[in-house]
Formats: sequence, C-alpha cells, structure tokens
Amino acid sequence: MPAPSPLPHLEWRPAVRHAKDRRSFLKSTTIAGTAITLSAMQYSRVYGANERLQIASVGTGGKGWSDLLGVAASPNVDVVGLCDIDSSAKHLGQAAEKFSSARQYDDWRRLLDESGDVQGVLVSTPDFMHAPISLPAMQLGKHVFCQKPLTHTVMEARQMRKAAKKHGVVTQMCNQIQSHSAYRTAVHLIHEGMIGKVKEVHSWQGGQPSWPRHIPRPSGNDPVPSHVRWDLWQGVAMERPYKIGMYHPFNWRGWQAYGTGQLGDFGCHILDPVFKALQIESPTKLTAEAPELMPETWTDRSTVRYEFPGTKYTAESTLPVTWYDAVGVSPPRERLGHIPVDAKLPGAGSVLVGEKGSLVIPHVAMPQLYMADQTLAENLPVISSVDHYTQWADACRGGAETTSHFDYAGPLTEAVLLGTIGIRFPGQELHWDTDSMQITNHAEAQRWITKPYRKGWEPAWV
Repeated sequence: MPAPSPLPHLEWRPAVRHAKDRRSFLKSTTIAGTAITLSAMQYSRVYGANERLQIASVGTGGKGWSDLLGVAASPNVDVVGLCDIDSSAKHLGQAAEKFSSARQYDDWRRLLDESGDVQGVLVSTPDFMHAPISLPAMQLGKHVFCQKPLTHTVMEARQMRKAAKKHGVVTQMCNQIQSHSAYRTAVHLIHEGMIGKVKEVHSWQGGQPSWPRHIPRPSGNDPVPSHVRWDLWQGVAMERPYKIGMYHPFNWRGWQAYGTGQLGDFGCHILDPVFKALQIESPTKLTAEAPELMPETWTDRSTVRYEFPGTKYTAESTLPVTWYDAVGVSPPRERLGHIPVDAKLPGAGSVLVGEKGSLVIPHVAMPQLYMADQTLAENLPVISSVDHYTQWADACRGGAETTSHFDYAGPLTEAVLLGTIGIRFPGQELHWDTDSMQITNHAEAQRWITKPYRKGWEPAWV
C-alpha cells in the first residue's frame, strides 16, 4: 500500500488507507438540542471579510460534537470535512447526518492530505492527540481551534505556541467558560481594583470524576468493535490491547498515557480567570502533595502549591497559587481572607484574596465580592458574554482577535502540566526556568517535560 504524500515538516507518516464511505450503514439519528453558546447568537463584527470559512473537525463525538455545533453556528462557516475513528451514530454518524455534504474520514492524516479547501481545523480528540494533529495543521497554514488542555506535555504546549506564531494562523483553545459573563466579570472586577492588589489565590475542584483513577491496568483484551479504528485511536501513544469501556470513548482521562487527570481536565478552566485577571504566566517553583501514583493512572486527590512572579495586580513580588482536587475538597477557611467562616463556597472555583476584599469565582456562576468587613458587595458591574466559538471563526475571517489564542493558552497549559509533573514527585519542590524549559533541580522530573512517541508517529518540532 503506498504511503500518502508527506506533510510539510512532518517526519512521520505511516501508510494509511482511504476512509470508507459509511453513509450506507450509518443509522439515522435525531439531533437533539442546539449549539451550546454563551450568548444569544451575537457575533463579533467582521471588517472586510467576504469569504466563508471552510472548516474540518477531527473528533466529532462528545465534546467534539458541541465544539462543531458551536463553530458551525456562525452564519459564515461551511463544514467540509469530518473525521472520527468511531463511525457509530454518537460519533461520526451524527456529524455526517447533520453535515451531509462534508467529506468523511477515519484518519486525520488523510483529511490533512486532502485539505486544500480547508481553512480551519477543529481538534476535539483526547488530550494526547491535540498537538500531534494541531501542529501539522498549522504547518499547512490552517487556523486551529483546539480543546483544553492544549496539550499532553509541556514540550508540546511550547511547540503549539511557537507554531502558531511561525505560521501566522488564528488559534483558540476551547476553555469556553472564559467567554462567559461570570468569568469576564470576575476579570473586570480585579482589573478595576475592587479588592486591591491580590495577595494569594486558592483554586479547587471538589467534584467526583467519573473516569478511572488510582487503579492498575486491566489484564487481557476484548474484541474491537467494527465501528472503531483502535490503531488510529491510539495514535502517538504506545500500543495496548483494547478493553471495552476502559479508554474509548471517555475513560481515557484517567490514564496517564492519554489524559492529564483532574488538574489537567479542569485546570485550564478554573485557573483561567486567575491567569486573565492577574496576567501571570509561568511559575518559578511548585510543590505537590498527592498519594503515590499507580504506574498508569492518575491519583484521586492532589494539592499543588505554585509560586509565580508578581505582576501589577499582585501585592508582593511573588504570588502563591494553590490548587486542590479531591472529592468534596475546599480551601482552608483560615486562608480565605475576608470570607465569613459560615459562607457557602462553590464545589469548584477560585478565591482571590486581596488587600481590600476577597473575590469568589465559582465554576460556573457569577463572582461574589466580600469586602473588608466580610459583607457582600452589591450592584457590581456585569460584563456580557461573548461567543467563544464564533469569535474564532470571525477572527479567521479577519475579525477581532481571539482571547484564548495559543500565546495565552500555551503558558496556562504549561503551568497546569507542570503541576501534573509535581504530582509524580510529592513533597519535592521543583524549580522551573521557563526560558530554558528546565526543571533545574530535579533531573528525573525534567524527563516528564516531554515523552516518547510510538515509532513512526513522532511529530516534528518547530
């Protein structure tokens, strides 16, 4: 079988077969609901944009479905390509039915080979395939909308940032709550000095993950369903047997080879308004507390204490930021500044402790501002939502810039993923030099800045 034509700067391209036309056996499905939007279909103004945006989506089930609907809600977008390793009704099937004129693929490499008319690519796959798909897409000059966390490793996050700049493409990470009125209002309140300079931050996720954690890999293997291309799903990861319900379509989040655990899953959401409001980027050091990891799955709880350089919005030259995740967890009350001890905290969110007050930013609800006397501030200004999805589509056509472009999302993701490295070495302080991309005091931790890739699938760096 001949190998496909090479992509620019790609050193790996296994031979692939053409995607089959599956329409003949895709069952009809009822498309329930509408696109998830954060505002009432308000699109950013586009200046001098006359052409429609042609997009392709890699990953059309689960979050990929809502991402696709969100971007396609723009009246100036055409969906011309669909790719998913799963041809069932809840994955490629529903997308193929709704966007019946789009070409269908099971292999994203073939989609990119035949992407001459594609201007933008949505990447809504498991974490470990974000960078391997996004990088060659950008190398081909395609604009990219990518799910959070932006990447699986710190090295990949830095490469995504470099590639976007080098190839001059429009990018957006899908931490869509950034565009919600709640988070935008919280950022505004900090920038207006409503609590004064910020002294410390506490962020947490106290929910119950539904994916596996702190367990060993199951033994044996199960037959691969006819609608799943298991080899293509594994992509750059090392090969392993298929197990029903253990990896695809959702439980991959709990496995180190594919996902990034609770911090990786929620950090780019919950820490986002902290980064936006305080304009922080890279930590200088961090220490994690967590149970010893099982060889292949993530832990069921962790605390990560970061130290960031201070900014014009912080009270000191350094800023402590602490992340907590465990079922039912919340920050220690004595650390929460001006918040009364009997005040109900959200199940997930952040508290920014300032000189004049403390701001609670729930995940997701409007922020609450406690003043120095522990009373709740009233009649706070409210900043309207924008549409995170159509913002990217409009920007691709020459409209306003995106707000979670890779130059912003890259450092946010790096900080989150440094925390996942810290979880591997509980109790050990790790010192981070962002310019050299080195954990300067811990050679074993430095090894986790990148990772090995399956032979023949190695991405080429910028």
